[in-house]
Amino acid sequence: MAEWLAGLIMNGAGFGVLVDILVDIGGVVGNWLFGLIGFSFGGGMFGLRLTVVIGAVFLIFVIWLIRRI
Repeated sequence: MAEWLAGLIMNGAGFGVLVDILVDIGGVVGNWLFGLIGFSFGGGMFGLRLTVVIGAVFLIFVIWLIRRI
């Protein structure tokens, strides 16, 4: 779900099923990013989903930058 929502946020920048599955690692990336800045959305379901989506958006942005080069 997170990769689909992140693709919508990034203007439908879909990359196919394989990359969408890799983008699902957004939860790990989101936790890492927010850990770096010392921020947390909390431990509830909403906070977890928000962290995963933001992490997935970040990964899609990085993939977009790499493909652009």
